[in-house]
Amino acid sequence: MSAEALTSERLELPLEGMTCSTCANRIERKLNKLDGVQATVNYATEKAAVRFDPARVSTDDLAGAVEAAGYKTRVPGAGGDGDPGGTAVEDAHVRDLRTRLIGAAVLSAPLLAISMIPPLQFDYWQWLALQLATPVVFWAGWSFHRAAWQNLKHGTATMDTLISAGTLAAWGWSVVALFFLGAGMPGMQMSMELFLDRGASGSHIYLEGAGVVTTLILAGRYFEARAKRRAGAALTALLELGAK
Repeated sequence: MSAEALTSERLELPLEGMTCSTCANRIERKLNKLDGVQATVNYATEKAAVRFDPARVSTDDLAGAVEAAGYKTRVPGAGGDGDPGGTAVEDAHVRDLRTRLIGAAVLSAPLLAISMIPPLQFDYWQWLALQLATPVVFWAGWSFHRAAWQNLKHGTATMDTLISAGTLAAWGWSVVALFFLGAGMPGMQMSMELFLDRGASGSHIYLEGAGVVTTLILAGRYFEARAKRRAGAALTALLELGAK
């Protein structure tokens, strides 16, 4: 056995803020750039398995590398109590996702209805659509925009970048169309179409697209987080049972 293997320590870091495998790859690269560090990041478990030489790298250095990549971590205590506070953080994350999902769904349902069903489109309905879509895009979808900004600062792109760019583009174009291109005039109507109407020009808005896309992706994130939480709880219970 080499001297390096004898002096190295193994640490498992819980990670927060990952949204796709690209995030895991970025954290892994950051950690492996540290002197004497070998790290593997698992996106499914949201943990980083790190082997490092404490004589050359401290746990604060490891945490700093994760934060430099734009994510959060908690260094387990020396007492080896597992992941103190980790369960509470995961529960809070799931609750936050659920709150945002419910809010987005409540607002997106009427938004989709009035945008796709002409009989529901009263005078100036499009301005109500703007009021319904705006909190969905900016409040419910805030985590996407925040992650996209972090990606931009690090010169990378992830799925959050696409989601943020797409929803903001749809919302932004709709605002321009409403204020400057005639889409905000009374009597404007839209309907569900399978093909793009090239003659629509500036009279078409895409607020329902921004709202529904945000809601659907939030739903996916929520169910994914809940499944991970349940799987983690089941694994913990199994390990505790085996230790008895």
